Amino acid sequence: MTRKSTLMGAVAGLAVMAGAAQAADEITVGYFLEWPMPFQFAKEQGMYDEALGAKVNWVSFDTGTAMSAAMASGDVQISVSQGVPPFVVATSAGQDLQIIDVAVSYSDNDNCVVSSGLEIDKDSAAELAGKKVAVPLGTAAHYGFLKQMSHFGVALDSLNVVDMAPAEGQAALAQGAVDMACGWGGALRRMKESGNVLLTGAEKEELGILVFDVTSAPSSFVAENSDMVAKFLDVTAEANAMWADEANHAKMLPVIAKDAGMSEDDTKATISTFVFPTVEDQLSEKWLGGGAQEFMKGVADVFVEAGSIDGAKASYADNVNAGPLGQ
Repeated sequence: MTRKSTLMGAVAGLAVMAGAAQAADEITVGYFLEWPMPFQFAKEQGMYDEALGAKVNWVSFDTGTAMSAAMASGDVQISVSQGVPPFVVATSAGQDLQIIDVAVSYSDNDNCVVSSGLEIDKDSAAELAGKKVAVPLGTAAHYGFLKQMSHFGVALDSLNVVDMAPAEGQAALAQGAVDMACGWGGALRRMKESGNVLLTGAEKEELGILVFDVTSAPSSFVAENSDMVAKFLDVTAEANAMWADEANHAKMLPVIAKDAGMSEDDTKATISTFVFPTVEDQLSEKWLGGGAQEFMKGVADVFVEAGSIDGAKASYADNVNAGPLGQ
């Protein structure tokens, strides 16, 4: 297996770069397709541009590791809904990134699916030994995969793990090219047409497998543009508050679905499994008040033990900046 070389290759040469900001009147923000969130309504309504007094360019990504690379090169200034594991991989390698808010919590929308032909469930997971698994390395799905395999006692060196983005893994699972695939969002929903999950979201949470994404940015960009970052987060919070009121769903859902590249039915099914913490919740001990920092250290230690990264930081406290969110 080449988990470490693939993971570290994703950030090699990028760690010392800070992600330089573009001109003050224009920024670029990364996000995911098939990952519907309230901010997309604000995005399409021009709410960010108006609040920031700047042109906001949007670019979609397949994985959080690609977001890290784009922020390191300076092509992207802010990434919305980056998974904690890819954030940890980048910062453990020395990339100077900061979490600026908790974007979404979604334990039921990130998982691994076993081919239905194998008839393997949580009671027979040991039978996965020797099987081929598609995993998007360095992502939340990768972390969940590692924790699940540890729980079931399946040795990693007994598996043939291949690095595939969720959509690629889904196609490989459907074609019978892999025995299990891990991913999220629309790809995960389609994976389930070819198989079954080993553990539900609730069962994963009982094992301490939390799944949440963050909004992240290079530390230098946040320091130099704190007011702009604060305004960006204000718009996101406003969109989340709008979505929290079901009276707004009728006008917001079609816009979010179109921007996510999904049908309205699929968008509703996906977003209904998401939780968007309020600013007050995000600033609490559970999240940015200490919980996120502790969780990142746990993720890093698991990756080190699995041989996915060379080493963990002693603390990830410097990689959380709740200042703009609290302004």
